[in-house]
Amino acid sequence: MNEYLFIIPLFVAVAIGWLLGRRQNNEHSLQDTLQQEYFIGLDFLLSEKTDEAIDSFIRALEISSDTIPAHIALAKLFRKKGDVERALQIHQSLLARSDLCHADFMRVQMALARDYYALGLLDRAENLLLEIRSQRSNPEIRQKAAALLIKLYAKEQEWQQALDVAKQLSTAELQGLEVELSHYCCELAERLIGQQRYRHATEKLQSALAFDQAAVRASFLLADIAMQQQQWKKAIHALKQVALQDSAFLSETIARLQACYAALNQLLEFERLMKLWLNKYPSTSIMLALADRVLEQQGAYPAGAFITDQLKQRPSLKGFNQLIDLYIEHASKGANESLMVLRGLTGQLEQSKPIYHCQRCGFSGKSLHWQCPSCQNWGTTKPIHGLEGE
Repeated sequence: MNEYLFIIPLFVAVAIGWLLGRRQNNEHSLQDTLQQEYFIGLDFLLSEKTDEAIDSFIRALEISSDTIPAHIALAKLFRKKGDVERALQIHQSLLARSDLCHADFMRVQMALARDYYALGLLDRAENLLLEIRSQRSNPEIRQKAAALLIKLYAKEQEWQQALDVAKQLSTAELQGLEVELSHYCCELAERLIGQQRYRHATEKLQSALAFDQAAVRASFLLADIAMQQQQWKKAIHALKQVALQDSAFLSETIARLQACYAALNQLLEFERLMKLWLNKYPSTSIMLALADRVLEQQGAYPAGAFITDQLKQRPSLKGFNQLIDLYIEHASKGANESLMVLRGLTGQLEQSKPIYHCQRCGFSGKSLHWQCPSCQNWGTTKPIHGLEGE
């Protein structure tokens, strides 16, 4: 971030230096003043005094069609630093000019919309973005306006409006937005499921998968719909898709799968699937599901031996706690007391550890958030794997 904040003033400094070199000979006094401010700003920049450098560059910039890119760059820097009000002033002063060409006018309008969005003035940002979309302008500007409009509607949880804007974009223009749009479909589907409108919810989930084939959330919701209608085989099919989409989420399928196979009286098939997945996608939750089957069929000691063998290959805190629980049931009184103390300590350790982790910003917690509460990115939070997780 610091490098970014340094690069923009440097770009502005170079731009101003180039512009000063274009001044005509009959503008010597103005040129001298601008050159003085330019070199003062350059000195501040080299001394890493970014704020002072920006002030000097602003004084050096004479608003004209030649310096508009430099002004927009400065305003963008202000917005990145959190000084959105100052960026807003620059953009409004540019729009007040009557000699702006259409291309520059659209660029400044787009920048102003970003200011409004950053300030939380969503109504103003929406009106401006809709105006940009309605005008004949550079396709790149129109695409940027659509992308920001989609994010704006998502921020207001107007999922359908966001999807309606997306429908107006080409496949190329949708690149980079697929994951977000898939989650918008899932948000709508969850509302419909709550209203027991399963057919419409399924249509939204199919749209989600059309945007992003790796949308595990859509598969989970399709399974939930099928389970609520006691369509167990259909639910199993949806849950098996998770292995192909993102195996990191297989731990989230175990309880659902076991319930489906139990309803079909096919727990042996469930056991076979768990063995297959354990070899292909090692996970503590899968291992413990198999341990429960061993416990049910053969008893505590074989189950404990199975867990011990697995922990030698892939140690995990959750597996170790399950092993202690098995031994507590069959230990002598003295050993039982010691194991209870140990279990209390390891249990506290497990409870203190997060279960999910955002791959983008590092946010972690015990609840699965499809949109990270910290960085606001969609689909970046996954179950933690390793010693303290799966």
